[in-house]
Amino acid sequence: MITEPDTEQKSSRASYADGPRLLADIGATHARFTLETAPGVFRQTAVLRCDDYSGIVPLLNAYLSPSIAEQKGERITHAAFAMANPVSGDMVRMTNRDWQFSTDEVRRTMGWSTLVIVNDFTALAMALPGLQANDVLQVGGGKAQPHAVAGVLGAGTGLGVSGVIPTADGFVTLGSEGGHVNFAPSDEREFAILQYAWREWPHVSNERILSGPGMELVYRALAERKGVQAPARTAAEIVACALDERDALCLEVLECFAGMLGGAAANLALTLGAFGGIFIGGGIVPRIAQWFATSPFRARFEAKGRFTDYLAAIPTYVIMTPNPALRGVSTILSEHLRGRSGANTLMERVQHLQHELSPAEQRVAALVLEHPRKVLSEPIAEIARLADVSQPTVIRFCRSLGFQGLAEFKLKFAGSLTGSIPVRHSQVRMSDSTHDLSAKVIDNTVSAILKFRDGLDVHAIDRAIAMLKNAGKVEFYAMGNARVVALDGQHKFFRFRIPTTAHGDAHLFQLAAELLKPNDVVIAISTAGQAPELLSAVDAARRAGAGVIAITSSKSALAKKADVCLAVDHAEDSTVFLSMISRILQLLLIDIMAVGISLGAQAGQDGDIEARKLLISHLDV
Repeated sequence: MITEPDTEQKSSRASYADGPRLLADIGATHARFTLETAPGVFRQTAVLRCDDYSGIVPLLNAYLSPSIAEQKGERITHAAFAMANPVSGDMVRMTNRDWQFSTDEVRRTMGWSTLVIVNDFTALAMALPGLQANDVLQVGGGKAQPHAVAGVLGAGTGLGVSGVIPTADGFVTLGSEGGHVNFAPSDEREFAILQYAWREWPHVSNERILSGPGMELVYRALAERKGVQAPARTAAEIVACALDERDALCLEVLECFAGMLGGAAANLALTLGAFGGIFIGGGIVPRIAQWFATSPFRARFEAKGRFTDYLAAIPTYVIMTPNPALRGVSTILSEHLRGRSGANTLMERVQHLQHELSPAEQRVAALVLEHPRKVLSEPIAEIARLADVSQPTVIRFCRSLGFQGLAEFKLKFAGSLTGSIPVRHSQVRMSDSTHDLSAKVIDNTVSAILKFRDGLDVHAIDRAIAMLKNAGKVEFYAMGNARVVALDGQHKFFRFRIPTTAHGDAHLFQLAAELLKPNDVVIAISTAGQAPELLSAVDAARRAGAGVIAITSSKSALAKKADVCLAVDHAEDSTVFLSMISRILQLLLIDIMAVGISLGAQAGQDGDIEARKLLISHLDV
């Protein structure tokens, strides 16, 4: 463990009432930790080598020794990590290290209330607005425009890329994997490097070249191109030989590396329109910043033909302050915790926090409080229009409450309106206790139901109900796991005095379909919607003049053949697992249609769609 100096020690800052917060920046090579005891006040900052540990929990335990974790009797409750990895969902699988883990499982193992994990360059981008002049070294000319987009990239074990977009009331960061775009050579030498890399990989990304391992590859490629026997060297040794020993080959590697990084930075600036500047972080460039300031980087950055003047106006900076990603992850954790006020429902939290929001966010909050169902059902563009704000402001409002975006807010908000319902997806594991697996199965099902509810196609349901109310006969066709759904539908529709039959034998589908008449309706139920017997029977039903309602995946062959598709797009591998959650969603559609038929006379066939959606969602079926 390497201990680093504490930063921003200012006793005037009030400590967090719920104890210190654990912050971490975990890369493929090193992991940096600190305890934030008050806003911007870091204590016990340390660096650990990831190679020394078998996984994330041993790494955490090594840092959280009793002398650190229990100092002054304070217990850690909240933690946030920036990781050199794509972050999506509960499972995290590191790209450049053989580690994988469940976020929720780590949180429970460590006994924390909160664990937030974000991409490391998302965190670094969030740190950019807080950087001061003495935190950076400008390379070349240009002047940052106020309130403009900024980009960030940095080479280390990999290549990270992100950006930060200012809004009227804050900033939105980009969760980018831009390091994996194709490497584009600009001259014969760089093309020779690309050809060398193609021997190892069919796809050569910027990260394969512009990283520590990439610098070693460039060294080997240039040695071969020059026809010299060069000893094997690590990236650190290449840098040392170039700057300390003035080794010609290593200097050429460094110059080539800086030029290629300049080209990548220029591409990012053009893509984002980054007149707020391009910032260089990572583990390599800040260590060689003084040499880098006179390297080919800036000349290559501006070498874009017709857009040379455009890029000359954009400043480029090397981030010199230590551990900048920890600043960004601190901001992200604070925003996540900002919405925790002890309120029982999300609606109460919005009411409680309304006075703390910016004026633009307050307009979104007012819309949520006055028209909650409309916020649930409308897309972001319509929500922004109704609240008279920009779309980024809607996202900012969601993040102020601790959510990543509108989709996550809607899921939690839907549950909040009908009770306190946990909404998350957790992987069931062989080692789970009965309590854990029970909670996970229920949580996963509830999460899927609420997501399904937000995407419900009410117009399709209306058309299906209209067909069923006028049906002379209804027949259900289903095989395997879906037969249970068909039997449930037969049981319910009999109660409406509609002649109803359920067929579960694939050999009978075709015979039954050929006996149908106009105004009869087939309800075909299939998770995958690909069974040939079912598709053939649907064709026969259509030829007989019957209508077809399909409960299946929206992209399936069955959906394309139906008059109405009631889509169930929950992803389950039916070749390995029973379609448990899909079955629940299919049963819900049967219930919704049954309720719709029973209330048809009251609501009216042409009744208000929003009113009917609200009625269906609240009805106890």
